[in-house]
Amino acid sequence: MDSSEKTVYHDNLIDRLFIWLFRRKMAIAVGQQTQRRGYDGVVDLSKRIMQGRNAQQQQDTVAVVLRSLVPAPVLYLIRTLFAPTQRVCELNAWFASQLFEWLVGPCEVKTVEVKTADGNTRVQKSGVQIKKCRYLDESRCVGMCVNMCKLPTQNFFTQEFGIPLTMTPNFEDLSCEMAFGQQPIPLEQEQSYQQPCFLDECAKAQEKAPACPKVRDYPHS
Repeated sequence: MDSSEKTVYHDNLIDRLFIWLFRRKMAIAVGQQTQRRGYDGVVDLSKRIMQGRNAQQQQDTVAVVLRSLVPAPVLYLIRTLFAPTQRVCELNAWFASQLFEWLVGPCEVKTVEVKTADGNTRVQKSGVQIKKCRYLDESRCVGMCVNMCKLPTQNFFTQEFGIPLTMTPNFEDLSCEMAFGQQPIPLEQEQSYQQPCFLDECAKAQEKAPACPKVRDYPHS
């Protein structure tokens, strides 16, 4: 796994505003505050959410945060009025690439293959390539990536917006691919479920452990 130096980010005023809002929503959801400022506060609150909660409980807490960012009527209108057509999925990819750099770092739209409801494969420009995920880079935690980002975000778009999304993190180079329009498969069938910890970064990491224990659905500290 990549243990290179963490990227240094220079957040502008808008970035800092989004980070502050997200950190505030996280603090409300977890019922705790953090003394850390900026993006460090987001990572610190993520660690607090993980403490004493199993994988599903962590995902549920993040779901509360995500829903608090978008008014329920807006979610209902999007889910009701916009079917996950190729055009809608491509627009979502473009908006994601423009709006989420403060959270995940530089990203760009890419072409992906998605399976349609009739079982065919369609090529469309509805993917987002996150070059080096800021959240994974800062946390260096497989469990945090899967439980606090990948699964809650997939579920939020797929269930709340009605637009399928699959996220595929690369734990070697810390990149990630988002594919709008691609229905996510059960985590147990993904490589992420078998991914071991970052040996040089995680205190719980064991050299011979087959997978990160934080991803598995049982309580952990």
